[in-house]
Amino acid sequence: MNKILQKLGIEGLNAMQERALKAIGETQKDVIVLSPTGSGKTLAYLLPLVALVDANKEDAQALVLVPGRELALQSQTVLKDMGTGLRSMALYGGRPTMDEHREIRKVQPQIIFATPGRILDHLTKGNIARDSFRYLVIDEFDKCLQMGFHDEMSKVLGCLPNVKRRFLLSATDAEEIPDFVEMNRVERVDCIEGSGTLSERVKLFRVMSPEKDKLETLAQLLGELGEQSSIVFLNYRDSVERTAEFLSKRRFSVSLFHGGLDQRQREDALYRFSNGSALTLVCTDLASRGLDIPEVENIIHYHLPETQDNYIHRVGRTARWDKEGRAFFLLHESETLPEYVKEEVELFSLDASLPMHRAPAPRMNTLYIGKGKKDKISKGDIVGFLCKKGGLETTEIGRIDVKDRYAYVAVKREKVQQVLRQTKGEKIKGIKTLVELVK
Repeated sequence: MNKILQKLGIEGLNAMQERALKAIGETQKDVIVLSPTGSGKTLAYLLPLVALVDANKEDAQALVLVPGRELALQSQTVLKDMGTGLRSMALYGGRPTMDEHREIRKVQPQIIFATPGRILDHLTKGNIARDSFRYLVIDEFDKCLQMGFHDEMSKVLGCLPNVKRRFLLSATDAEEIPDFVEMNRVERVDCIEGSGTLSERVKLFRVMSPEKDKLETLAQLLGELGEQSSIVFLNYRDSVERTAEFLSKRRFSVSLFHGGLDQRQREDALYRFSNGSALTLVCTDLASRGLDIPEVENIIHYHLPETQDNYIHRVGRTARWDKEGRAFFLLHESETLPEYVKEEVELFSLDASLPMHRAPAPRMNTLYIGKGKKDKISKGDIVGFLCKKGGLETTEIGRIDVKDRYAYVAVKREKVQQVLRQTKGEKIKGIKTLVELVK
């Protein structure tokens, strides 16, 4: 385990992870883990799970059910970064099931991260052996077990006759766990009781808007926050679109994120925000779960959270691990804070003397490179390509993520046009490739 933590750059486990490791790894019980968002629950179940999976068996032995594709992809990334050598796949909607089936036969995954609808499709078509699964993980189980998922979840679990143990994780508890989950001899690792709903490292503020339409107030607040990273939560997709358009016209660097976008648009949006190419993410509550963006400094509730659970998960995007953060409620005089907000909320007064809508520019921009792992392209190849062909210094290159067929790379904003101009028509490892700006 120490080697895995070294690879991840983690010095030690927190109290929740230690308890989860012991409950999952040293007992034969089913386990429920409740812990605040950002406390490292993915690692808490993966560390003992990789020890339970038999690396010598080719069949899939562990199924991790998640409510959305972003969490599936990010959880699989954590497993890959652990360097255990176990084979895995993330299965989710938005791409042909047939393509995934071909990949399943090729990879022969031992651990599968999947959304309920997509894994059910594979199981009913016989694309994955049903009787090989021994371990079931339900991450964000409170959401997975909501009414909208009940039928799919019931059918999925009904397809898994040989599951021996079940591990459920979330930042908020479910009112009840349905009988079809078949929890037996349960051990609870509850790190929420007695600690309050929010991290003590989050400070809460209210910002009063003179108008019911809070766009001008939002722009002024973001201007005062400067180069800090902020997530703005709204309750409706059209409101996200409208707010992002408003801010973009005022030259704020914005990514927008909601369930109506296709997979590439959602990945582009998250990557631009996580690597510092966009300082503000404007989104629905879809972004309140399953996103591992550790450096978010501010959460802004443009619309009040519709439920206490939504509130907890939204604010959990900041102050992750040992960081500190702030959460702002934008309020018109006709609005009041929900009763479930028990913490002290200070008044944050905007500085009227500052010029309006000072939109700070991000340090980085994101480039899309149309080649990836399947083309034998590595991070080192991309750095060499950008330095040799694009005229960059290594210090002008930021985060690089290499996917199967493409890659994202953050480069210093002032150098983007130079890179696009100098790499046009050039080859990376002898292969001509597309390099374009992610907007």
